[in-house]
This record gives sequence, C-alpha cells and structure tokens, in this order.
Amino acid sequence: MMTIIRITAFCAALFAGAAYAQPYPNKFVRIIVPFAAGGPTDVMARLIGQKLSERLGQQFVVENIGGAGGNIGMGNAARAAGDGYTILFVSSSYVVNPSLYNKIPYDPETDFVPITKAAAAPNALIVHPSVTAKTVQELVAAIKADPARFNIASPGAGTTPSLSIEMFKLAFGLDDLTVVPFSGGNPAIQAVVAGHTPLSFQAIPPATALIKEGRLRALAITATKRSSVLPDVPTLDELGVKGQEAETMQGVLAPAGTPKEIVNLLQREIAAIIATPDVREKVLALGFEPSGNSSAEFGAYIKAEIAKWKKVIEDGKIGKI
Repeated sequence: MMTIIRITAFCAALFAGAAYAQPYPNKFVRIIVPFAAGGPTDVMARLIGQKLSERLGQQFVVENIGGAGGNIGMGNAARAAGDGYTILFVSSSYVVNPSLYNKIPYDPETDFVPITKAAAAPNALIVHPSVTAKTVQELVAAIKADPARFNIASPGAGTTPSLSIEMFKLAFGLDDLTVVPFSGGNPAIQAVVAGHTPLSFQAIPPATALIKEGRLRALAITATKRSSVLPDVPTLDELGVKGQEAETMQGVLAPAGTPKEIVNLLQREIAAIIATPDVREKVLALGFEPSGNSSAEFGAYIKAEIAKWKKVIEDGKIGKI
C-alpha cells in the first residue's frame, strides 16, 4: 500500500513538474498598444499578433490603452510582470516622449527589454498640387521670398513629422514659417488636400495613396535611401540636406525581467513572420519598410533615437508638455 502511495505521489509530482515546465507560451499573451484601435501601430500589432498565435499555439491578444501621446499605455506595460505574457508595441513616441514631456511613467532604458524593430517609415515633405514649386530648393526660395503665403500643417506635438518640421526650419533658416498644429495625421493631411495649408511633413503610410492619386505631391522624404513605396521621390540626403533622417518606427518590447530565452524566441518569430511574403507585402502596402532586427540592434537604435530627438527638441526650443 505504501509503495502504491509513493508511486502515486511521484507521478503527481512528475506531472506537476512537467506542466510547470511546459514551453512558453502556455497561456494567452497580452499585447499592449498605447494608441487607439485603427492606427498604424494597432494594425501592425494585430497583423503580427495573429501570426504569433498561429505559430506558437496560444492567443496573442491586443489591448488598446491610449492617451497622453502613448504614455498611459507604455506606463501600464512598464508595471507589468516580466514573464513574457505582456509585450508592448510602440511607435516613435517611445523615444521622443522622454525629452518632450516633463514627466513620463516609464524609463525607456531600464523598464523594458527590446525585442525588435518590426518596421519603419520615413516622413515625406508633401505639398498641395497648386504649389508651383517642384523641388525642395524651389519651395524654400518661395517661402523665403514671401513667408506670409505659406504655413505648414503639423500632426501634433512630439510626432516625428512635427519634429521633421523643426529640423527643416532649422536647416533652411525658415524662422517665419508658421506651423499650424492639428490633432493627428489625418486632419493635417486633409488640410493640405483641401488647400487650407499648402504643405506638411507626414509619415508615409497615411499619405501614400493620396500621393499616388495626385491629390498631394511629395518633394522629398526624410531618409538616406529612397522608399520602395515612393521610389520616384528623392531623399533630403541625396539633395544635399544632411541630418534630416526621421522615421516612424514600429517596435516591440517586453517588461524588464523578461527571460532572455523568451525575448530571443519572440525576436526570432517576429523576424520570421515579417520575412514571409504575405506579411511583407502587407507591411509594404501600409507604407512601412520591414525590419526584424536583433534585440541588441534595436537597443542601440533606441539609445541613438532618444539622443537625436533630445537634441532636436532642445535646438528647436520646443517647450515641454
């Protein structure tokens, strides 16, 4: 009888140990998106989350926690357990907000472990078709000749397009160019389409279709190489305007303390997902260039971007929020 009890206890312990050691993930994973549903980061998170669910056999569920330029959702993720069952999809506000806000509810260098930069898109300098300038040089000359004729639409403080405006003004000495702030990318783009504001900097994804339809004209993009989405549009870099690189990235992070093996697994899986033809095609259709770099590479990118935007905000004398 004693032998039977011992065998039963041993089997129970063995079963419990096996259940405990079941490979990650063994329950659903929460994906926090710090913006409202429907935006680029939400679309990217749902696309990749669905594929992660298929590949890893557990549900990856998107939870939208918007507000305060992404700070509320990012703060929520920073307080989550580092067990691999909460991950965070971010945009470039993650690297801009530390210098733009007086206080943020997360530390970008200590509260998270970088997983990968999934994709990124440069900004485009766009104008209404009625603007006679066909090149950046012609546009700058026209603005300097008669600054009262021009204003520029901004999608909101702290966005990389708004910071591209500040870099553009600094590069060409356009102190008299009036910035008209809007509550987001779409209202700013529609103001240019309607001709209320003749120009703007915008992330490529929401502007691509309008550019291809001829309702907007793109004069340049903020990158060192041309975009596959807009291959005929030159970069500011090739036009000789250096140091204007700016992009809207889509990155994936995990709360600090997440085991390295889980981080590595997620990085490999996301990189593989982005490389598949169907996902790559969808990412490109959104106006993003697929990436999928390593955790170390993404970590170095984050540090460099934080330093870059801090300098832009300081040089542009942009007041903190």
